[in-house]
Amino acid sequence: MSDERSTIVRRAVQEIKDGMYVNLGIGMPTLVANVIPKDMTVMLQSENGLLGIGPYPFEGEEDPDLINAGKETVTAVSGASFFDSAESFAMIRGGHIDLAILGGMEVAENGDLANWMIPGKMVKGMGGAMDLVSGAKRIVVIMEHVNKQGESKVKKSCTLPLTGKSVVNRLITDLAVFDFTDRGMELAELQPGVTIDEVRAKTEAEFLWSAEKQREE
Repeated sequence: MSDERSTIVRRAVQEIKDGMYVNLGIGMPTLVANVIPKDMTVMLQSENGLLGIGPYPFEGEEDPDLINAGKETVTAVSGASFFDSAESFAMIRGGHIDLAILGGMEVAENGDLANWMIPGKMVKGMGGAMDLVSGAKRIVVIMEHVNKQGESKVKKSCTLPLTGKSVVNRLITDLAVFDFTDRGMELAELQPGVTIDEVRAKTEAEFLWSAEKQREE
């Protein structure tokens, strides 16, 4: 795992509280499972019908029949349960998931999320993200702050097809943590070693930075 991804994942795990039911999206969010404290009781849910996902298995210990929604082999914790995808989506749509940690391609300053397709590129389907952003109690998005071309992924408005409008509660990148409130997009934290000037230079979106934090600069 790169330093940037490690920074994001280790900050993301702080969003999880003891006793939560949590859905981890495909990609980087699945790495969060490996850093959840062992003394914390958390039930990880997957859209394909598993409640109680554990860490990734060690090499040679994989069970090809035990997979997550991204078709990656996983482990199951004590007390895990298995069911069909209809039951799984009933959990999501019924508001029984406390937290969804999802990946993002773009996030807009009003909390819009685009994370399921890039026009012209083949996708296997939209997965469960559209249900999660409307059904989970809290949505946290994790992603790199800029793309491979160095362009900001934190936008004034999304250019890619939307997963949901104004659905993001918190955004965690390798540079900063943002919250989306009635006041707008607010910078909550800087990642270690990152300056406010760097965040401003690499963020297309407009965001608020509290007077108290400005004095601390």
